[in-house]
Amino acid sequence: MVCVVTARRLPPQGGLPPMGAVGGAVVEIACDESGFSGTNLLDSATPVFTHASVDLRPDEAVELIRELRSGFSLSEFKSGQFLRGPQARAASGWLLAALSGRGHVLVVDKEYFLVTRIVDLFLAEPSYAAGTRLTRDHRPAALSLYRAGRAGGRDWAAFLAAFVELVRAKRRHQPDRSVVERFFRARDSLAGAGLGAEAEAVLDGLSRTQVRAVLTRLAHDDRSIPPPLEPLLPALAETVLFWSGGQRQVMVIHDEQSALTASRLRRLQQVLTGTAGSPTADAREDGAPPGGVSLLAGLVTVDSRDDPRVQVADLLAGVARRSSSIGDAGLLQPFLSPTSLRDPGR
Repeated sequence: MVCVVTARRLPPQGGLPPMGAVGGAVVEIACDESGFSGTNLLDSATPVFTHASVDLRPDEAVELIRELRSGFSLSEFKSGQFLRGPQARAASGWLLAALSGRGHVLVVDKEYFLVTRIVDLFLAEPSYAAGTRLTRDHRPAALSLYRAGRAGGRDWAAFLAAFVELVRAKRRHQPDRSVVERFFRARDSLAGAGLGAEAEAVLDGLSRTQVRAVLTRLAHDDRSIPPPLEPLLPALAETVLFWSGGQRQVMVIHDEQSALTASRLRRLQQVLTGTAGSPTADAREDGAPPGGVSLLAGLVTVDSRDDPRVQVADLLAGVARRSSSIGDAGLLQPFLSPTSLRDPGR
């Protein structure tokens, strides 16, 4: 007896479809990312994470891909192959011109993201609003430490690695004392490198009491704290804020991602109504909706092979990551979010 095993596609992971019909002003966008490296945010091969979104209709995406295929002899529409092809630069330029006014990219410098997480977790109340314009008052502290710390050489690298180890540790009823002490030794070594008053004030604010309190909450699976090493969630929230403009809800079609669980997306919905995370009045002017209605109408995950809009978002994310990594913004500049998680001076 011969058994034939056929390929079986599993249902997409993650998502939070809307409970009922979505009414009022709604925009539907398709999203994908590039540069995912799991919790290894210090991987030198992928220093940048990009999250791209487009508001194309399916037929428009199909036509755009058809034009790329015929005009540039491209047979594969994943960003890796697209960017390695002999016509990559010309094809990228054509793609960006075709998407003018229809795409958006949020860039995350992973090293800077880690610094914002240190500030968000240990110097403020952890919230799903962290990493977005809703908590922009946290940025000056993170930026001061990031800029000064990069001159710290080995001490800076050791400090960031110690933080990653600290929050990546497996769940325990109590934080691992040796890991906590390693983090504070790294903090003290970095503080001794003469970083300047502003950066040293941030480091001095990292108290053992607060660090242990947050780690204990993480160990007990406190889901009000966002996953410390996951840049996709703040990137998604900021993307929704952009497309909403404070006037309409956003329905997201996203390439499947296990990080986008229903529980986490519900918390993002709460933050984007202004009812959780305590955004300030100024933050509401930047995009939080009136009347207790969440800007995030829902999120449906799909297999990218089934949705041409997600394929286009993948291409845009790949072009953006490559351009950001080599410092060549060029035609990409109109697509880049000014609230990206990176040093605005670089």
